[in-house]
Amino acid sequence: MMKKITTLVKDIYSLFSLDPIKMDEEEVDKHIDNFGNMLKLHIKEFMYEKPRGLGNLRLSAIGKPNRQLWYDINTKKDAIPLKPSTRIKFLYGYILEELLLLCAAISGHKVTDQQKEVEVEGVIGHQDSMIDGILVDCKSASTASFQKFKNNNLLEDDPFGYIAQISAYAEANGVDEAAFLAIDKSTGEICLTPVHSMEMINAGARIKFLKGMVTNTSIPDRCYSAVPDGKSGNLKLPFGCVYCGHKRECWSDVNQGRGIRVFEYAKGKRYLVQVGKEPDVPEVVNW
Repeated sequence: MMKKITTLVKDIYSLFSLDPIKMDEEEVDKHIDNFGNMLKLHIKEFMYEKPRGLGNLRLSAIGKPNRQLWYDINTKKDAIPLKPSTRIKFLYGYILEELLLLCAAISGHKVTDQQKEVEVEGVIGHQDSMIDGILVDCKSASTASFQKFKNNNLLEDDPFGYIAQISAYAEANGVDEAAFLAIDKSTGEICLTPVHSMEMINAGARIKFLKGMVTNTSIPDRCYSAVPDGKSGNLKLPFGCVYCGHKRECWSDVNQGRGIRVFEYAKGKRYLVQVGKEPDVPEVVNW
C-alpha cells in the first residue's frame, strides 16, 4: 500500500523508536547506497568549489533581495569570503538534508527525482526531490528558524527566499502544491510544512524582472534599513545584512565615508553603520 506524505514525519520517527518498523534489508541497503552517492556529490562539490563567476542567476537564489542579487551578478570586487566554519556548517546542512531523504525512503515513502535539473525562463536549478508525488524541498535550520517551518509562518519572515525558491521548482514541474521537510540541526526535530499555490509567487514573472534588474547600471535600494544598537544611539547592520558577502561595498558610504565599523563584543562582532557613542570594546580593523 502506497504511503501518503501526511504520515512522513511519524514514519521517520518510527525508524528510531524502541519498536521500529520492519524493513527489508536489501531494500534498505539500496537506499543507503543512494545516500552515499548523494553525499559523494555534495562533498566533491564542496571540496572543489570555486567562486561563482558574474552573470549566474540560479533558481535557488531568486528569492534573495534585489540589491544583494545585483551585487551577486555584477560586482567585480571580491565578496567577503565565507569563514571555513561557515562552509563546514553549510556542508553538514546538506548532509542532514540528504539524511532526511534517506529516512523518508527507508520508512516506506517513495522518493524520486533527487537533484533533478529544472528550468524556468531559461534559469536552471536543481530540486531536492519528489516524495509520494509531492515536490519536497529539504531544509536544515537553527532552532529559531525551524520554528518558522513548524509554525507555518515562513511567509511572514523569509529572509533566505525559500518561498520563491520552492515556487520556481513548482512552476518548473507544473504543480500547485509542495512542501518543506525541515530538521532542527540542534535537536533533531522534524516537521513537514505544506506550501500551496496561494502562498507561492509567480516565479516566471520574478525571473523576468530580475533579468532586467541585474542588467541595469543603477543599483537597487538597500535591502534593509539599519537598526538601533540598544540604547547607545548607534546603528548596526540588520540581521539580513550581517551574513551578506557584499556588506562592505554596499555600506561603504556610512560613518562619514569610513564604511562599516566593526567592534568585538563578548558575544561576537557587531557591525556599526553609525557610531555616535564610541563602544568600550576593541575595534576590528582588518575584517
